[in-house]
Amino acid sequence: MKILVLNAGSSSQKSRLYKIGETLPQEAPQPLWSADADWMQHSGALTYTITTAQGATLRREGRADSRRAALEQMLETLWSGQTKVIAGPQDINMVGHRVVQGGPNYTHSVLVTPAVKEEIQRLSAWAPLHNPLNLEGINAAEQLLPGIAEVAVFDTAFHCQIPLPIAIYPGPYSWYEQGIRRYGFHGISYQYCTRRASRLLNREAGALRLIACHLGNGCSLAAIEGGRSIDTSMGFTPLEGLMMGTRSGSVDPGILIYLLREHGYSADQFDQFLNKQSGLLGISGVSSDMREVMAARAAGNERAKLAFDMFVYRLRFYIGAMLATLGGLDALIFTAGIGEHSPEVRAAACAHFAFLGLKLDEEQNARSPVDQNIAAPDSSMPVLVIHTEEDWEIARECWQLAHDNPNLPGTA
Repeated sequence: MKILVLNAGSSSQKSRLYKIGETLPQEAPQPLWSADADWMQHSGALTYTITTAQGATLRREGRADSRRAALEQMLETLWSGQTKVIAGPQDINMVGHRVVQGGPNYTHSVLVTPAVKEEIQRLSAWAPLHNPLNLEGINAAEQLLPGIAEVAVFDTAFHCQIPLPIAIYPGPYSWYEQGIRRYGFHGISYQYCTRRASRLLNREAGALRLIACHLGNGCSLAAIEGGRSIDTSMGFTPLEGLMMGTRSGSVDPGILIYLLREHGYSADQFDQFLNKQSGLLGISGVSSDMREVMAARAAGNERAKLAFDMFVYRLRFYIGAMLATLGGLDALIFTAGIGEHSPEVRAAACAHFAFLGLKLDEEQNARSPVDQNIAAPDSSMPVLVIHTEEDWEIARECWQLAHDNPNLPGTA
């Protein structure tokens, strides 16, 4: 079975083609074909890089006035030219899409239908920065690959079993009746990391208590017990919780009331401030990229130092909160761009948990090894750096859906 994975971002389009046999491999396989594109909607500028498992590489620059046009240019390289890996679109069995917000009704991956698309659109009010883009990718794929089964894989699904005392906000109960509750995000990444940690530790996922730190431009934590999330730092939207690249994370809601009353701020201004002008960028004034913040910090920039210290403080704060929820810990996980590549962040986060016997191997941590334990031999628990494979996890979900529903058209 050949499964195409599409992950649509605001100015990006990630695409992967996987081939999976009768059984799922234990390790994430190399995609047959990979495409990474930067597409600026306002200008139409398109840059994409194609690589194949056979080693072929193609880089192109062009123009595209829509996501469909951008995706069409990339998909053509699947069955033509030096990066050809299939005869044509008829060789694709399924298409999997990442969808950020699934709301209360979608607790597992589903086949895309008009009703599913309608619900994704309705939930765009809850995830305006993400769901419209995800739906745009679904519509583009439907037009370019008609008749091929499409699957929506939801970031929120992994968190659907969070207990109600944790999930419900302490506002009026009518909020909960309206669907306002903690949903959590990065679930596809956490699902992969849970399975990978189980394999690395040679223990059943159902017997593990894990804290996973997904630290990239967007940042969140999850407390994972019995293979499922029981607490997470993000909430009704991906804005809650940790300090992020450009997002503030949790702030006192009274600040917003004050700014509304005294300065007349609008909802659009709040959205701009909290989602695009806060976090590492807002505090450092340098960048939303931790690498650039760290370079400025090393050069003596006091605001960059403050941004780093704030980021680490909030990371420790939420690790402590997740630890209290779990009542114990079998392993700590770092993943995504910062989590996988910043030894300074990992060291600073772990330092305050030495009282639990947690201790990093300084040399191992400095190397940022992939899918390895970086804890010292005498540490009370492993600390894992895991390279997250969200695209593979989406493909896996598609395969499982086809396996459970053998009569799906085109999946045989």
